[in-house]
Amino acid sequence: MISVKQSRCLTELFYYLLDLVEFKISLKFPLLYGHLYRFKHGTTVILICSFNKYGRSWRALKKSVSKLHEQFKQKKKVENIKIRISQLSILLLFFATWEIAGRMRWIDPLLFSMPSRVWRLFIEKIQDGTLFTHASVTLFETIAGFILGTVVGTLIAATLWWSPFLSRVFDPYLVVLNSMPKIALGPILIVGLGPGYLSIIAMGALISVIITTLVVYNAFRGVDENYLKVVQIFGAQKSQSFKSVILPATIPTIISTLKVNVGLSWVGVIVGEFLVSKQGLGYMIIYGFQVFNFNLVILSLLVIAVLATLMYQGVELLERKLIKNLR
Repeated sequence: MISVKQSRCLTELFYYLLDLVEFKISLKFPLLYGHLYRFKHGTTVILICSFNKYGRSWRALKKSVSKLHEQFKQKKKVENIKIRISQLSILLLFFATWEIAGRMRWIDPLLFSMPSRVWRLFIEKIQDGTLFTHASVTLFETIAGFILGTVVGTLIAATLWWSPFLSRVFDPYLVVLNSMPKIALGPILIVGLGPGYLSIIAMGALISVIITTLVVYNAFRGVDENYLKVVQIFGAQKSQSFKSVILPATIPTIISTLKVNVGLSWVGVIVGEFLVSKQGLGYMIIYGFQVFNFNLVILSLLVIAVLATLMYQGVELLERKLIKNLR
């Protein structure tokens, strides 16, 4: 007869080993995740049946496993709550210290402002509608540049993977373009595309397209050749290999690139608005500096931080949905 304690230890060890194997393989080949998941649970049934053979009942073992699972979920939930509380506490401590430092004249409130002043300006700009107008313009330009830079960079990476000849031809040019300061190309884009939305969106896309190309292309090349050989044995064409092996295996890298591109797109768009725009959060920052209104400058920076965070959370939500679909 296997004791409850022994059964629990064996179950925990079994799940740990299978989770480790599942994690390692799914990182390299996400499409196998569903098969691994079914294998894990099928093997669990076999293990449980073995326990039954030696006197352990199905109901008792299932209850033991469910209890461990609930304990694990509760532990993760408590940990996530602690993390959120810590993050919020740090933010509140920062604003409280900032407010106290301004009121006590530890810092110059004319230059660094105070949260109370920024809040009053925020309410004022909300009421007259100007903040929404400027924020919506910048958000549209950033999302457009973000999508354009990511899509174009991924398409270029796919083209280079498809043609080794082109990859060898353009490899040194990509290195040179990546080393160039993209912001310095802003005036050229403005002259070429005109002082409008198009040049600002192009600036947001340009600053992320090269890094997307390099990272995604290296991810394509880094896929294990054995996976490609397996599908080629069954007669898969190059397009089928890309669709069924290369692309699924590199989804984690593409998602990571999306997260990086969120920040890069904001930088490109804000710089573009510095140079040419008469609307947007970048324009508000420049205007605030010109009239020495640092409350407006800091308000614009805080709004940018909030919107960038929301975009990042949106990418993380997309990541969870894609991984769920792959399962």
